[in-house]
Formats: sequence, C-alpha cells, structure tokens
Amino acid sequence: MNEMDKNDLSSLRIDREKRHRDRPRSKKWWLPVWAVIIAIVVIGYFILKESVTPAAAVKVATVTYVTGSEAQASLVASGYVVAQRKAEVASKATGRLKYLGFEEGDTVRAGEIIAELENDDIKANLELARANLVRAEADSLNAGRNFRRQADLRQSGSITQAEYEQAETAYALAKAAVAGARAALKAAEVEVENTYIRAPFAGTILTKNADVGEMVTPFASAASSKGSVVTLADMSSLEVEADVSEASIYKVSVGQSCDIVLDAYPGRSYPGYVKKIVPTADRTRATVLTKVAFERLDGRVLPEMSARVNFFQADRSESDADKKMLIVDRDALTTRDGNKVAFKLTGDRIEMVVVKTGRELGKRVEVIDGLNPGDQVVLSPPGKMESGEKVEISD
Repeated sequence: MNEMDKNDLSSLRIDREKRHRDRPRSKKWWLPVWAVIIAIVVIGYFILKESVTPAAAVKVATVTYVTGSEAQASLVASGYVVAQRKAEVASKATGRLKYLGFEEGDTVRAGEIIAELENDDIKANLELARANLVRAEADSLNAGRNFRRQADLRQSGSITQAEYEQAETAYALAKAAVAGARAALKAAEVEVENTYIRAPFAGTILTKNADVGEMVTPFASAASSKGSVVTLADMSSLEVEADVSEASIYKVSVGQSCDIVLDAYPGRSYPGYVKKIVPTADRTRATVLTKVAFERLDGRVLPEMSARVNFFQADRSESDADKKMLIVDRDALTTRDGNKVAFKLTGDRIEMVVVKTGRELGKRVEVIDGLNPGDQVVLSPPGKMESGEKVEISD
C-alpha cells in the first residue's frame, strides 16, 4: 500500500474523542438543583404556614390542691338554695292594681295586705247588700208583729183560719228574705276581701311581678294581664337541693352531716345535714334529688344561689382535717384510646397527658397521677386536638 492510500484511510477513521467533545452536554446535573429548590420551597411553606396560622383560642383551668372539708368528703354534689316555703301571691279577683305597699327585699307578716285592686264598684255592692239586709230585717219585724196579732185574733175567733195562715206564711217569707240578705251581704264582703292581696305567711318579697295600674287576673288569661303580684318566700325554710348521681346515692343517708359551700362565698362553709332523699330518680340525668338543711342560716344565704355540698363519712376523724387533695375541673378531661387524658399547656403549645383520677367532687375530679399543682389544662378540648398544637388563652 502506497503512502497515498494510507492517508486516505486515516481520513476515514472516526475521531472518538472529538465526537465526545461535540456531543451535547447531559442535563442530569439539574436534578439535584431542582431537588434542593423544592425542599427549600416546602420548608418555607411550612415555616410560613406556621407563622401565619392563628393559634386556637382555648379556655384553661388550673390544677390545684384542696384541703379541709372538700378533701375529707366522701362525695361532693352541686345544687341550688331553694326556699321550701315559697308562693306566687296572686289575686282571687280581676281588676286594676291600685296599691302595692312593698318592694323587693321587704318583709311582711302573715295576713298583712300587700296590694289592693280598684274596688269602688264592689264596695258599692257591699253597701247595697247591707241596706237590703236592713230592709229585710225591718220587713221581718213587721211580718212577725202582724203574725202575733193574727194569732191572738185567731184565738178569740175574730179571724178565719185562712187569714191566720196567710200571716204565718208572710212571716216565714220575711225571715227567709233576711237569711238571703245576710248571705248576699257575706258574698259582697268576700268580693271586697278578694280585692285585697294578703301575705299567706310571714316572709320576704323576692320579686315584684306587677305595678300599680296594671290589670291583674287570677289565671293571667289575658296577654296584658298579670297572674301574680309578688313572689314571697320564707327565708327560714331555705335548703339546698343537690343532684346526686345514681351511682353514688348509696353514700348518702338521712341525717348525714355535710358542709355547704356557696359559690358566692367560696371561703365560707355552712354546716348542714341530709334532711330528705326524694324517693325517685331523674331518668334523663340519672340523678336523685337530695335535700340538705342548714344548721345555721344568716342573711347572706339567698334563694337560687348555687352551692356545693360535701357529704362526710360517719367515721371521719380529726386527723382528716389535715388531708389535702389534688383536683382538676371535670371538663378538662376527655377520653383517647380508652384512657382519660388532659391537654396541658407548655408555653404556647399543648401536650396530651394521660391522667389517673379518683373521686368525683361535683364539677371537679381528684387527680392521682399525670398532673401537678399549677398545671394549666384546656377546658372542653375539641375531639381533633393533638399534642403540639399552638393555642392562646381566651377569657
């Protein structure tokens, strides 16, 4: 092969290095870059979302210790102060209210006039009934005299038997007219008395339900009329009516000693005792009504005040007074996976903790394990609440 042929063949050889240099550069190096960009965007999104998502507003309660009667109680129930002798004092007549002599808080004696209806027309009927009675008595007197005269004449034979019997009949009719006039007078007196509204018993005026000038009817049949004028209560009959759950009623017995704590005066307790256990249950609430009487009353105890009753065991000792108990609001507890849990505040986040509970004390529950004094827990936590959520305390 000559030199020319060698040159021709070398010109036909493929230059692999040049081909590699001229090949378009691969785009695989962009993949890591895009991955980093996407990661930055995702992280930024969650950071931004976290910063702009508003914290859930929650109400909280504080886990605290209680001592004294609450710690000693075998059972705690909630209820209200109720006057056992209470009446909506109304009128037996219909009319316009002319006089109202008392305001809320005033005391009245039994039989004292509280209010009066307009009664001029009824009083006029009373005067007419009195006049009719006087006339009937006069007619009876005249008929009696005539009858006695006719009797004397009949004995002497001066008149006939028919004339005598006519005089006798007239006298009997006159006496009947007197009795009718007396009954009419009594009815008129009752009608006048019905316009006076008297206190059925000694007590205190709780509310004033009508004002002077308003119409009052016995049954308030008209939309613009009033049925009762005042609400009267005997303040010496105040008791606490507490609802005890069916599951705990076995812990309560008549005569059992108690402490009554009014929500209005949480630092003061009133000694009391179980007066009566109403022998029926409320099927809708699964409770039994228990009436607790005060051993001593003062002017601060008012009807319809909310109260808490601590029922004591009969065998409690003086050393029990030093006991203390950790409690939490019952509304702070919920159930997750069969466990009682609470959501405790840690900074502006919440943490779900399992709580072991003991006795129920009305609206509060004894805490045996899981929470510490001073912990703040969420009240009525939503069903979807989880640990780590951001929250803020609302009023």
